[in-house]
Amino acid sequence: MANINTAGVDPTKMGVGRAIAVLTSGGDAQGMNAAVRATVRVGLYTGAKVFFVHEGYQGLVDGGNHIRPATWESVSMMLQLGGTVIGSARCKDFQTREGRLKAAYNLVKLGVTNLCVIGGDGSLTGANIFRTEWSDLLKDLISKGKIINEEAKASSHLNIVGMVGSIDNDFCGTDMTIGTDSALHRIIEVVDSITTTAQSHQRAFILEVMGRHCGYLALVTALACGADWVFIPEMPPDDGWEDHLCRRLTETRNAGSRLNVIIVAEGAINKDGKPITCDQLKDLVTKKLGFDTRATILGHVQRGGTPSAFDRVLGSRMGVEAVMALLEATPETPACVVSLSGNQAVRLPLMECVQVTKDVTVAMTEGRFDDAIKLRGRSFENNWNTYKLLAHVRPPETKSNINVAILNVGAPCAGMNAAVRAAVRIGLIQGHNMLAIHDGFEGLAEEKIEPITWNTVGDWTGKGGSELGTKRVLPGKYMEEISLNIAKYNIHALVIIGGFEAFSGALEMVQGRGKYEELCVPMVIIPATVSNNVPGSDFSIGADTALNTITTTCDRIKQSAAGTKRRVFIIETMGGYCGYLATMAGFSAGADAAYIYEEKFGIRDLERNVEHLVEKMKTTVKRGLILRNENCNSNYTTDFIFNLYSEEGKGVFDCRKNVLGHMQQGGTPTPFDRNFATKMGAKAVLWLTEKLKECYRHRRIFANTPDSACVLGMRKRGLVLQPLAELKEQTDFEHRIPKNQWWLKLRPVMKILAKYKISLDTSEHALMEHVISKKPPVHMTLTK
Repeated sequence: MANINTAGVDPTKMGVGRAIAVLTSGGDAQGMNAAVRATVRVGLYTGAKVFFVHEGYQGLVDGGNHIRPATWESVSMMLQLGGTVIGSARCKDFQTREGRLKAAYNLVKLGVTNLCVIGGDGSLTGANIFRTEWSDLLKDLISKGKIINEEAKASSHLNIVGMVGSIDNDFCGTDMTIGTDSALHRIIEVVDSITTTAQSHQRAFILEVMGRHCGYLALVTALACGADWVFIPEMPPDDGWEDHLCRRLTETRNAGSRLNVIIVAEGAINKDGKPITCDQLKDLVTKKLGFDTRATILGHVQRGGTPSAFDRVLGSRMGVEAVMALLEATPETPACVVSLSGNQAVRLPLMECVQVTKDVTVAMTEGRFDDAIKLRGRSFENNWNTYKLLAHVRPPETKSNINVAILNVGAPCAGMNAAVRAAVRIGLIQGHNMLAIHDGFEGLAEEKIEPITWNTVGDWTGKGGSELGTKRVLPGKYMEEISLNIAKYNIHALVIIGGFEAFSGALEMVQGRGKYEELCVPMVIIPATVSNNVPGSDFSIGADTALNTITTTCDRIKQSAAGTKRRVFIIETMGGYCGYLATMAGFSAGADAAYIYEEKFGIRDLERNVEHLVEKMKTTVKRGLILRNENCNSNYTTDFIFNLYSEEGKGVFDCRKNVLGHMQQGGTPTPFDRNFATKMGAKAVLWLTEKLKECYRHRRIFANTPDSACVLGMRKRGLVLQPLAELKEQTDFEHRIPKNQWWLKLRPVMKILAKYKISLDTSEHALMEHVISKKPPVHMTLTK
């Protein structure tokens, strides 16, 4: 997040006398509207004038009615719309100097010297050319008598900031481009639908997804649906792949699976650079194996539909950062792109990113495929390695004689099963025996323990809830029975997947080590809960699915108010004492306020919020949305807030309330949760395998050091393991939340986007980072 209160400057005066134009260019992507909305609103908040440029660069060249002032209300109800409301067009004119001269003239006449471009690498490269030519263009305009010296002086320098909107995620330097997560949502909806019909008929399905030069969508889809094979442009299959593929499909069938899934990126090629197509694969499978085979090409479905919660938050955060980068830029600052790395906002030099993106294409053309994957970034590489392990490596003949047990603890959430599947399969690949414990710690005490096999977990990635069964019971009262069963079943390591109960239960197990030697085995906790309240991780499995459920529901609720006008909805979300869901849903649904436990509020605040809504009803936007975390305040209940708003809003607006309840824990996991859970499950077992080697002494496993019981979490930019003992100090046990939570610093932004005139001062400054100096260029992160 940018440090908006720079050197004592009043953030609401930062943009006074400045003008910003925003345009979307190239292929559309879901979430572009969120970025446009944030750019407009934060621009207006700083006191700047903001202009929409309609129809991309074509509108910039044509000028006139294509460049219009943007208002606060003009971006209302944009968040949930796919595509781009201000239009996008491929523009030949802008590629000529004559076209750029017209564009410069149009901007100078409006006094615009800040341009925010949302598009792919082509669009951003075009913007950079425009910027480097700017002073020459101004000279030409003066010599042609189009503008006078004073106008040229006032517009002497053009600042440019880019945001990458592309469903392919093909831009190096950024973790996730706007639209990628939503495209994955569309793909996974189709895959889930296809698998049900494929299983009915025992069919093989071949699915072509977008990605002419980048296999990201195909790769993550393969991970998220447990596909048998994936073809991507960055890594063509080895010679003789046809036989290998047929062998794989036959093995899967013989093992009892009723379907086969093959994912193909549209740009997939073989080692000679020749395309690998859906039809080619269909012929191969039909002729060689005689399988009933169907091919589906998804096409533009992937670009459509509403943006996911992730893309809305991503677009909004990038929009804020873009305005700050523009207003803080000097003539010496290189054109930059704003991006997310993990959950950190970063600024990267535009042309460095473009260069690395081009380097990938060159590496692929020259057949340096390992380099191509490395240049895509550590996260792409991690996805590829995880996919190879899970899909291509078979369990070894020789066993390790290690028994690893897996259990789910706490409330169920979407993505738990994907984590179990990855952990089981990676464990079997390591040669371990894998044991499933049903019903959490209680099941461990009551001997609900059985072996779990490769095929048992085959189709678990897309299943919601917990197939193993889960309970909130803590191990404290069962220590005797648990230690006996660990000895009886010869359990050498534990994978505990769950929420705050998994964390506190594991702590009890560690404390019990002094009395029960059997508990001295390595343990890893994988955070999985909709509440996202486990210490040691910025994200927990299941939170993204819950957030999308809340966001979709809020969209529908807001839509219902469009006809009635003057209506305010009060919605209660889950989360225990953790305000993550309420805050992030506030971001992605465009709420007017989100009440949470972590940010204390009183009657004066409630009064201010009501007055704010009364003012809002005087504008063209005649609806309000208020979110309340279930435990934010024991006295200001949902009913109390509903009654207060109903009374104070009499004659101005009426109120409705909804308690969303357990629908937030259900549903099939989102692509993000499937991919995140798969990587967490794999990493957890790989770490345990190493830890077991360290703890093997005198022909037995003995682990009692603090670092033998860890939480595996996502921290800023990577997956890290942290000892429970360390995390204990960082935990508020009474309210079951970490003492410091990263997302709290986003709350002021949410309020500004809801038109509150508050001061936005956050101390973390997003500085310009370099991409070229280090190769591979970017950091491993969560989202890819």
